[in-house]
Amino acid sequence: MSELTRSVLKRYWGYPSFRPLQENIVDSVMGGRDTLALLPTGGGKSICFQVPAMAMEGICIVITPLIALMKDQVAHLVEKGIPASAIYSGMHPDELELAYNQAAYGRLKFLYVSPERLQTDAFIEAFKMMNVCLLAVDESHCISQWGYDFRPPYLKIVDIRPYKPKTPVLALTATATAKVVDDIQFRLGFKQRNVFQSSFERKNLTYNVIHEADKYGVMLRKLQAMRSGSAIVYVRNRKRTQVIADWLNSVGVSATFYHAGLDATTRDQRQDLWMKGSVKVIAATNAFGMGIDKPDVRLVIHLDLPDSIEAYFQEAGRAGRDLQPAEAFLLVSDADVKKLHENLQQSFPPLERIKLIYTALGNYYQIPVGAGKNMSYPMVMSDFAQRYNFSVVEVFHTLKLLEKEGILAMSDSFDEPSKVMVKSSRDELYGFQVNNPQFDTLIKYMLRSLPGLLTDFVKINEETIARKTDLTVEQVVKQLKQLNEYHFLSYIPRNSQPQLLFLSEFVDTKHFNLSKDNYYDRKRDAEERVKAVEAFVKNDDECRSVQLLRYFNEKTKQSCGRCDVCVKHHSGHQTIEYENVQEELRNLLSDNVMAVPEVLRQCSNRNEEVVLESIRFLVDSGELLLSKDGSLKKK
Repeated sequence: MSELTRSVLKRYWGYPSFRPLQENIVDSVMGGRDTLALLPTGGGKSICFQVPAMAMEGICIVITPLIALMKDQVAHLVEKGIPASAIYSGMHPDELELAYNQAAYGRLKFLYVSPERLQTDAFIEAFKMMNVCLLAVDESHCISQWGYDFRPPYLKIVDIRPYKPKTPVLALTATATAKVVDDIQFRLGFKQRNVFQSSFERKNLTYNVIHEADKYGVMLRKLQAMRSGSAIVYVRNRKRTQVIADWLNSVGVSATFYHAGLDATTRDQRQDLWMKGSVKVIAATNAFGMGIDKPDVRLVIHLDLPDSIEAYFQEAGRAGRDLQPAEAFLLVSDADVKKLHENLQQSFPPLERIKLIYTALGNYYQIPVGAGKNMSYPMVMSDFAQRYNFSVVEVFHTLKLLEKEGILAMSDSFDEPSKVMVKSSRDELYGFQVNNPQFDTLIKYMLRSLPGLLTDFVKINEETIARKTDLTVEQVVKQLKQLNEYHFLSYIPRNSQPQLLFLSEFVDTKHFNLSKDNYYDRKRDAEERVKAVEAFVKNDDECRSVQLLRYFNEKTKQSCGRCDVCVKHHSGHQTIEYENVQEELRNLLSDNVMAVPEVLRQCSNRNEEVVLESIRFLVDSGELLLSKDGSLKKK
C-alpha cells in the first residue's frame, strides 16, 4: 500500500517521500478508516487526500468553504492532467449540470464542493450515482459549535454518509482544541476515534508581543532588519492595508496590499508579485493567506489584535514554512484590548436589528415569502446599506450571523471570467451555420480557437475575440447572447460581485428562526475567545509558545528561549546578551546624541526588547541621559 501511494506521490507531485505523519494518514485512509488529521499551517494537508484518491478507484469529494482555494486546487490538478471540477455559490445552472454529470458518469477524479451545496436535491441525486472513494472535509473545525468559525452547512455532511456507507471520511484542520477534536469526530459520524496530530510547536518560529504605541516605527525597524525573504503585515481594516502599503513604499520598503474587496484579477496580480519576491511586504486583512505556501516568509506582523487565538496561530504560522528561523510580532497599544471588546459588541447587532436587515434583504431582491431557496444573488453591501439606511458594519455582521445560522451563505468578491459551451451536437452545427450566416465569423473563430468547446465550459475574453474577428466588443456580446437564446450555446457573462445564496425559503419575521439560545451562546463563545487573546497579550511572565501550546491542550515546560518573555526572563540584566548590548550602546553614544528610534535602527541586528530594556537600565543607572525630545546621550 505504501509503495503504491509513494509512487503516486512521486509521479504527480514529484516528491520522493511523505512529510512526517502524512504517510500514516494516507495509510489510514487507504485502509478505509475514518480519519481526523491535525496538521499545522503549511503541513501539506491536501496531499493527504489527493494521493490516496489517485491510488483508489472512484471520485474524491472535497468539502471546503474557501472558493478561491478550491478554484486554485482544481487548476493545479488539471495542470497535472487530473480531471477535477468545483461546485459553489453563484455558478450558472448549466455549469452545475455539467459538473454533476461529469462526476456521476466517472469523468472526474476530484469534485470540490462548498458545504451549502450538500443540501440541494441536485447534489444528492448526483451523489447517489457517483462511485465515491473518499470524502475529504477541509477546515473541519467549521463543523463544531465550539470552533472559532462554525458553519451550520457542515452539519449536513453526516446526512449524506448513509448513501455511501463504506466510503471513509478524512477530516482536516490546522487548529482545534481538544473539545473541538472530539466534536468533529462525533459530528461526522466516525465509527471509532482515529486522530493523527502533529505537535503544534513550531521550533523555528518565535512569537513576540511588543507593547508599543509607535507601531509604524516598530514595523519599519523589523522590516528593515529583515535581510532576505518576505513579510506579511495583518490588519483588520481594508482601508488600512492600502495606507500601510503606501507608507512603506514612501520610506523605501517595497509593498502592496490585499483584501477581499479587490477584484480577483487585482488580488491575483498582487499575490503573484509577492509570491515571486517582486515586492517584499504584503499588507492584508485575514482574507489573505489560505492556501498560500510561500516558504521564505521570515516575518509576520499583526498591527491589530486578532479576535481568536486560532486565527492568530494560523496567520502567524505562515512564517517559516521552510523550517528556517522566522518571527511573528503582535504589536499592542493600550487602546487595542478595549477596541477588541468594542469589535466584539459590533459583531452581535441586537436581534431586532437583525430581523430588520433580513426583511430588507427580501425587499432588496424582491423575494416573496416561501421562495428564494438555493437562489443566488449579487451583493453590493454599500448599495444595500445606503438604500435602507443601515451601516455597512452592522449589515456585514448580520450577514455573518445569518450565515452561522445556516440561513444564507456569503462568498467574497471573486472574478469569474466569461464562459461558453456549445450545446448543439456536431451534426447540428453545420445546419445551424448554413441557416444563420450572420454568426459565421464568430462561430468559426470559437470552434477553431477554443478547444474543448463542445464538451465543457471554456473561459473567454470578449475583447480578445473582438480583436481576432474584426467585430466590436458590443457585437461579440450581442451575438453571444443571441446564440444563447437560440440554445446553440450557453454563454455566462463575467461576474465580479460577491454572491449571497439563500439556503432556505424566505420567511416572515414572525417565523424568523434566529434562535436566542444560539445567538447568546455564540456571543458567549466569542467573548471567551476574546478573553483568551487578552490573556495572551497581557501575560508577560510565561513563554509565548508555551501559552499557545497550552491553549491547544499541548503541555510543555520547554520554553522557546527566544520570545519577548523568555529574553526578558533570561536577562536580569546579567546575561551575556544584555551585557553585550549595553556595551554596544555605550560605544554608540560615546560621542553622539541620538534619538531612540535611530538607536534602535543602529542596533537592528539585536532583539528590540533587549535594546529597550538595556536603554532603560542605563538611563536608570545614570550612565545615559534621556532628554525631553527623546534623544539619548552619554552622561
